[in-house]
Amino acid sequence: MRLYRIHLNPRCKEARRDLADPYQMHATLCRAFFPEETRCPPGSLLWRLEPETDREGRPRVLIQSSEMPDWSRIPVPEWLAQDEPGKTLAFDTFEAGQTFRFRLRANPCRTVHGRRQGLINRDAQMEWLQRKGERHGYVLAEPKSADYFDFLSQPPGYAYSDCRVAYEQMLRGHQHGGNTIQIFSVLFEGHLTATDSTRFRSTLENGIGHGKVMGLGLLSVVPIAK
Repeated sequence: MRLYRIHLNPRCKEARRDLADPYQMHATLCRAFFPEETRCPPGSLLWRLEPETDREGRPRVLIQSSEMPDWSRIPVPEWLAQDEPGKTLAFDTFEAGQTFRFRLRANPCRTVHGRRQGLINRDAQMEWLQRKGERHGYVLAEPKSADYFDFLSQPPGYAYSDCRVAYEQMLRGHQHGGNTIQIFSVLFEGHLTATDSTRFRSTLENGIGHGKVMGLGLLSVVPIAK
């Protein structure tokens, strides 16, 4: 499994289209990782549009896949401003008890009468993330400060103890057949601790929650040195 980071050209019309439509972004990325005649297998890549741009103001996209990309397959060469060498992800070295910084853009939701509803309440969003941890082999870090309101002053977004919730957004994508996909998304950032190495590695490989074709579910982590 490898992680890639690319920089898009905001002057390119097709890049702006993909930035506004995550379903189209996924389709373009699939072209880079698979030949045109090969359908992009479900779960074969996870990706996320990062909230910050690079120093030149170019949007950045993080992509995780076991496949090797060929950026020359993208029909419009101007689409890609820069690609960085991929990094091998050493998931096999992660152990229970290890602590990480993490970032996750996901679809916190609940099912009501057979339909998924996005959770817009911040407490409900945090509870969703904590519940996911029980299934996916992690727990959120304990607060480092006894004063809850210290965190509320940390911009941007709404802050919890050692976990920040920000960039709430309703994503809309348009399939080639004309159907519209709409999904609620939230960006979580903070600290977590792996509790079950097998489940945690599987989570890192396969992502969390719904909407992966819309750029959700990629859990990226950086180990914290003891």
